[in-house]
Amino acid sequence: MVDARKERFGSGELGPIFKGARRVLACKGKKVQEFDMRSAAVTDEVLEAAVLGPSGNLRAPTLRTGSTVVVGFHAEVYADLFG
Repeated sequence: MVDARKERFGSGELGPIFKGARRVLACKGKKVQEFDMRSAAVTDEVLEAAVLGPSGNLRAPTLRTGSTVVVGFHAEVYADLFG
């Protein structure tokens, strides 16, 4: 666990967070983008646009469960994962 108030993750520092992930769910408001990390279509630029906030840091909350990484909050996504 990392305290995001003390340690920031920007554009060039996302590798360790997403390493080994098969699926990334990027939640912004009511919108949820799902990325299959095994797909060649998922470039660093596309992923960064979805998971970085306006300040250029990784959006919060970010959590990993198994091979899935969830960035941002969406009640239905959390209910599906943990309900």
